[in-house]
Amino acid sequence: MGPMPKPFHTVALVGKCDSTAIGGPVQHLAGFLAQQGYQVVLASQTAERLNIAGYQRANLSELAQTVDVVVVLGGDGTMLSIARALAPYPVPLIGVNQGRLGFLTDITIENMESELSRMLAGEYDAEERIVLSARVERDGKVVTEASAFNDVVVSKAGTGRLIEFEVIIDNEFVYTQRSDGLIVATPTGSTAYALSAGGPILFPTLEAIALVPICPHTLSARPIAVSSQSHVDIILHHADDARVHFDGQRNFDLQPDDRVRIYRVPFNVTLLHPKHYSYYDTLRQKLHWGKQL
Repeated sequence: MGPMPKPFHTVALVGKCDSTAIGGPVQHLAGFLAQQGYQVVLASQTAERLNIAGYQRANLSELAQTVDVVVVLGGDGTMLSIARALAPYPVPLIGVNQGRLGFLTDITIENMESELSRMLAGEYDAEERIVLSARVERDGKVVTEASAFNDVVVSKAGTGRLIEFEVIIDNEFVYTQRSDGLIVATPTGSTAYALSAGGPILFPTLEAIALVPICPHTLSARPIAVSSQSHVDIILHHADDARVHFDGQRNFDLQPDDRVRIYRVPFNVTLLHPKHYSYYDTLRQKLHWGKQL
């Protein structure tokens, strides 16, 4: 048996900045944690956008290096952006859900006081999630680079016509495909866009990534899961209009002969869950998995 989890002392709060509805819960939680004896630090953008005063402020990179844990209030989209930003730092994240689905933010606003009280005292389960990085090479030069917690997607853009591309895994040719695109998903992202495209559900801590075709122009194309240590190259051959998307929150226009190189970064995101958390229960609740019709 390993050492017992250590209690936390300094807690950072990050809220969904474009939602005024989250201001009240952030203010309430900050006051509650301060009363419990925790040192509370607010992300600078959260404090400014939500007009919350009276607490220490720091930008994301600063707070990641000074606090023991970061509590993210918002939806899965908020957690995605914060996880990407903080991934290089060994600070764990806890999600409080104010969105619709809540795959990554599994504590509700209604029970956040009781759940966080137990978790910050050491009653939690930690889970390591992998992160991808992707860069676009054009004429031998890197023209853009970004990370992804969910997925990297190469797809057609506005014209509606199929694109053609070549897939190489670990320097070995795999196939050429004509389709609407390809999703390269982490286990975290396997229940997002990849699931809608018919991809497999990967358990969150699995050391794997999934390649899921989007509407391929063949009956034989199937998703495949490969090692998370694999390097995936997508070389664009023909496309009137194509883009690469990172977690659906950032995109970059592609040209023929562009190479999108996707690989796992050497650090993980650590998510903390309540002791009663169950991934399978989340699938049943959020996706109605196994429900009898």
